[in-house]
Amino acid sequence: MSLVVNIYYTGIDGSAKKFVEEMIANGIVDKIRKEEGNEQYEYFYPVDDSETVLLIDKWKNQEALDNHHKSEMMTEIALLRKKYFLHMKVHKYQEIE
Repeated sequence: MSLVVNIYYTGIDGSAKKFVEEMIANGIVDKIRKEEGNEQYEYFYPVDDSETVLLIDKWKNQEALDNHHKSEMMTEIALLRKKYFLHMKVHKYQEIE
């Protein structure tokens, strides 16, 4: 059963969108999409909140998600979150088959 993680990144003065732009430009997004067990990694912009970005992150199973959390990319992502002073809200769901 796949796991879906929704992460809301919120900042000020467009920092959340700048974070996404740097994630893409640095190739981090492409690396994550190529990780074993990744099924979706996409950013969305809420219509009613210009300071928030939603990441929908889908993994084949908990093991794949755990391996991602142990990867070198997590350090890079944490540094970028800090650089852009982002706050996170995380929701995790399990798909029903």
